[in-house]
Amino acid sequence: MRQKIYQVDAFTDKVFSGNPAAVCPLDHWLSDDILQAVAMENNLAETAFYVKQDNQYQIRWFTPTVEVDLCGHATLAAAFVLFNYENHLNNLVTFYSPRSGTLTVEKQGDFLTLNFPTDTIEPIEITRALTDAFDIKPVLAYKGKTDYLLLYNKEEEIKNITPNFELIGKLPVRGIIISAKGNSVDFVSRFFAPQCGINEDPVTGSAHTTLIPYWAKQLHKTKLTAIQLSSRKGYLSCKYLNDRVEISGQAKLYLTGEIYIN
Repeated sequence: MRQKIYQVDAFTDKVFSGNPAAVCPLDHWLSDDILQAVAMENNLAETAFYVKQDNQYQIRWFTPTVEVDLCGHATLAAAFVLFNYENHLNNLVTFYSPRSGTLTVEKQGDFLTLNFPTDTIEPIEITRALTDAFDIKPVLAYKGKTDYLLLYNKEEEIKNITPNFELIGKLPVRGIIISAKGNSVDFVSRFFAPQCGINEDPVTGSAHTTLIPYWAKQLHKTKLTAIQLSSRKGYLSCKYLNDRVEISGQAKLYLTGEIYIN
């Protein structure tokens, strides 16, 4: 069996930047074991698989080790593939995730805009387990649906922090978002998820469903700009819509190919 595959750099306007995702358009769903094996072989933060169903596309996302509930950059990459290489005929793609519901991506020139459900967060105690996981102590901590959010005083702390991946991997969440107010943008962040086989994710769209409502309320504005300060960096334009958020960015094709599955 031959399976088409694309690799796309998401949330960037040039290759070798942003967050790489693999995208596999399927005619029908393969077994979970095969999907996971493909994602492991790709060894990228996420591989997105989708199947066309009537006027929408069912989508699922796999890290090298697990299936995840939501992935922004791989959804953006899948929409980029549909708009540019898989003959989707209008400027709106509707995805359906069994784990996260309806997700849309709209094409506006070179920019793609994700529309995702807003995360809900609640404050939590800054425990010893959280402080030991980083060499700089946060000033506030929150728990969202799948992640912890740790807040810091300034952008330089986010840039220079040293994570302890072994200790982060023991925490009972998908991953840890760290964030602070930005110098040239509204906010900056980084994301660590060794629990999912990703020590540091280059650009994490799903984490911004947590970050956008927090910073919108803190800064008293609904339109925000953001940078994820990984080594590859990602640039995002964000909008807070109460129960939904919009996350916009660009994408670039890195490769196309075929997988051979026995």
